[in-house]
Amino acid sequence: MFRSVAVKQQRTNKHTQMKKELYLGLDVHKDCIITAVAEEGRKGEVRDTGALSNDLHAVEKWIGRLRKVHGKETQLRACYEAGPCGFGLARRLRQLGVECKVVAPSMTPTRSGERVKTDKRDARKLARLLRAGELTPVYIPEATDEAIRDLCRARTDAVDDRRRSRHRLKGFLLRHGYRYQGKSAWSAAHERYLRELVLPHPAMKVILEEYLISIGAAGERIARCEEAMSDLLEKWRLAPAVGALMAMKGFQTVAAMILVSELGEVHRFTHPRQVMAYLGLVPTENTSSDKRRQAQHYAAPPKVSKELSRRQQGQPREVLAISWRAQNRLHGRFARLSARRLQRNKALVAIARELCGFIWELLRTQSCYQAAIPLGLKR
Repeated sequence: MFRSVAVKQQRTNKHTQMKKELYLGLDVHKDCIITAVAEEGRKGEVRDTGALSNDLHAVEKWIGRLRKVHGKETQLRACYEAGPCGFGLARRLRQLGVECKVVAPSMTPTRSGERVKTDKRDARKLARLLRAGELTPVYIPEATDEAIRDLCRARTDAVDDRRRSRHRLKGFLLRHGYRYQGKSAWSAAHERYLRELVLPHPAMKVILEEYLISIGAAGERIARCEEAMSDLLEKWRLAPAVGALMAMKGFQTVAAMILVSELGEVHRFTHPRQVMAYLGLVPTENTSSDKRRQAQHYAAPPKVSKELSRRQQGQPREVLAISWRAQNRLHGRFARLSARRLQRNKALVAIARELCGFIWELLRTQSCYQAAIPLGLKR
């Protein structure tokens, strides 16, 4: 008798704890958001719910209307595809108690022969696939982590702008027969050479000055970004991870901050191969540059230099052990690949790929990261 009562009570509690679920598909654009709703169940209705202004207040009102119609206890789950509109919408929906996923467009299933594509169809498709559990979510970084990452990318943009301006200036001078014969380009001697260069036409002098101004402005941007990165590093929650990475050969403040900010929550990578694929160091890599500067450091024999020793001060033994093991392992592998007469660039890519494994191992020792993220989160 007591057992039957307990079973009935358990079933009643289980029934009361079950909540109705509603799946929201959002096709997000710059000016508007096309919405669709899929009710739970395999044969649940999938319908359009109109268009919203791409404004957080409009989204909040829409969520309030849904809860008013379907009940406050209804569990809302939303998704939209990753794009230029960023993660602000997902963060706000999570604050409102809505489970929101940003999904990878390249991983969204598509039926063969599907030729008609509209915003409403896309919204309904997202809602239906979210209900079926067939979407692959991407990693949503914390707001502060994303801000640091954007700052690092702004510095990279400034470096790219300076490099392009330098290439344009060298190309301009080369077309007119001027070629610097010094040992190293863009040194103080090279800049003096450019400043003292006498050109036959005033228009050419204007071009030279404009390129020099552009190069100088980009250099100032780089300096300002690096200064801001150093100032913000002290208050960043992932500063310990940056310090640990700087204990490895080839990583100083800028390189370590860039890598840590780009990787984000390292625990979402369950295997080093995922880090290698995330960074593009896989056999199908297609890149415009074959330089792997961090990898080139491991072509030299293992050594703790004065600068590296300074960066390693205060780091735990575990971090120092990984750093030293990486030096020995990667240098030995580079020597073996070179002995096989493998092309140097291919050897450097192989070393960089294996370096990712040591970085993954090292960063996972840092307690500044959050708890492990569920499997399947990719970017």
